[in-house]
Amino acid sequence: MVLSEETRNAERRRIGQMVLDLVQERGAEISYATALAESGLSRSRFEQLFESYDDLFDAVAEIWLAPHMKVMEEALATDLPPQRKMYEFFRRRFIISRDRFREDPEYFTLVAELGAANFERVRSYVDLADHYLCEIIAQAQADGFFAGLEIDETLSLINQMISNYAIPDALIYLGDKLTEEKLARIIDTIFIGLSADTGDEAGGVNTIRLAT
Repeated sequence: MVLSEETRNAERRRIGQMVLDLVQERGAEISYATALAESGLSRSRFEQLFESYDDLFDAVAEIWLAPHMKVMEEALATDLPPQRKMYEFFRRRFIISRDRFREDPEYFTLVAELGAANFERVRSYVDLADHYLCEIIAQAQADGFFAGLEIDETLSLINQMISNYAIPDALIYLGDKLTEEKLARIIDTIFIGLSADTGDEAGGVNTIRLAT
């Protein structure tokens, strides 16, 4: 029986959520065979929905990351100035991850480990987040920030400076040391330190010389 797109999507979401619930309940990765057995579906029906474990993982990742995608898009759509917009872009995602971690550290850690082990399956989400961030960088450059830097270079620098607030694993090791107040200071520093228009000679200048 051929499934309609609506039915197929609904069933994928149902089983994806079921897998996440089982991961939380059992404290372990859920295999393709286990998901099939727990789904209540025939093998042929299950295989119509998920051709492989990778396909099943994609459905799980989509559910887990959906709140992050929503708040990124909401932040991007605001009329906030670029400095505040960038702060909200990172802060809203960080809050989701922080609250999940505080609610169930073991579950959060396991999901983070699964994401790291299957990074190629979530790369498209990382790439989309970078694309959104580039839009904010372009807006900032239009307002005079990050002068003299290419967008890709600015993106790389910002990602490295802000990684503790964007990579879930950081919560596992740093926990409550990560705060919204520190994030705000980091964003302020980024806009000052990467701008050539700060009103003093040192602004935006790389004064550290690499050893040769």
